[in-house]
Amino acid sequence: MTIMEKIYSKYKQIKSKIKEKYESLTILDRYILKQLTDVFTLGVIIFTSIIFASETFTQLIKQISLYGIPFHIAMMMVILNLPQVFVLTIPISTLFATVMTVNDLSLKSEITIFKACGIGINRVAKPIFGFALAMTLVSFFINEFIVPVASVQSKSLAIYSLEQKHIPENKMNFTVKDIDKDGQLKRLFYAQWCKDKTLNNVTVIDIANPKNIQIVQAKKGRTSDYGWLFEDGTVYTISKNGKIFNTSFFGESNVTFGIGDVSEMVKESTSEFNFFKLARHIKKQKHTLEQKTKLEYQINLFDKLALPATTFALALIGVPLAITPPRVRYNRGFLFSILIIFIYYVIRAFSLNLGETGTIHPMFAAWLPVIIISAIGAYLFHKKAYKI
Repeated sequence: MTIMEKIYSKYKQIKSKIKEKYESLTILDRYILKQLTDVFTLGVIIFTSIIFASETFTQLIKQISLYGIPFHIAMMMVILNLPQVFVLTIPISTLFATVMTVNDLSLKSEITIFKACGIGINRVAKPIFGFALAMTLVSFFINEFIVPVASVQSKSLAIYSLEQKHIPENKMNFTVKDIDKDGQLKRLFYAQWCKDKTLNNVTVIDIANPKNIQIVQAKKGRTSDYGWLFEDGTVYTISKNGKIFNTSFFGESNVTFGIGDVSEMVKESTSEFNFFKLARHIKKQKHTLEQKTKLEYQINLFDKLALPATTFALALIGVPLAITPPRVRYNRGFLFSILIIFIYYVIRAFSLNLGETGTIHPMFAAWLPVIIISAIGAYLFHKKAYKI
């Protein structure tokens, strides 16, 4: 059995178990979950589109124009970055679905009918909290196992594109300009012909260094993992006034043209690590890391658990706030969703800032927004469900 067949077989087993579990639910649970999933799906589409339009699309245009990345590769990089966006949109969409669903039940007097039949708020909220818990686990799974792999693949595509952008296949007597972000010429490539991704009789004029000019002439040139690999050539280093500083011959030489751009664009970040890998990295480097960097890493570590847990916390506060008083006859769900999200991110920004400055412990900095939202939500839910 191939790997794909094993994956498909596992998928069918999971799908069958989910179907059996769903069929075992009561009519009430199915009714509420149907509304939740519909609004949740809409929320994921809306909020992912907003984040994509505001951040990812701008980054896409920058990569195409600044680094010369082909459009199809840039689109693949955007798709690979979507899991990271989903980690942010899942909690927001869960809150949106919770508030809109409960508010709709309240406006249609269905909650009043449930109460008349002996079904309390705590029973109505049961499938909502179950859904929120499931989304918490999904968010954690994506953040731990999919985001790191997708980030690495996205960066690999960037490196591949940057390495290949100067190699037009099957062309003769051509030149290629390498322009910086200010529109200034950095390098000029000339090749007599190109075959099998190899430049033949190539000349490179590098004027990126303000102090001197470097000219490379070689019989062959191609990209490698460490830059440009030239064979059988000569390197001339010339001052700006035309004086030759140095002349050297080589049989094979690596020249790091453009590697600076790659390192800036694809430099390593802790977002590439999952929780356990980052924990090991912090433990290994704890004596060499600067205090500020160490705090940032620790906050990032605890945030990998706190951010998925936000999903359940937002659902907990969303249920009591979405229950509309009898005299209110308009849907306040969307307004409450925006208000709760705004308050959450204000608390989060304030908490993370305190953690980065060392005022509070990194774990507390990551978990403080979740604790505050959960505490308020638990109080309001207890008041609505058991006291009113």
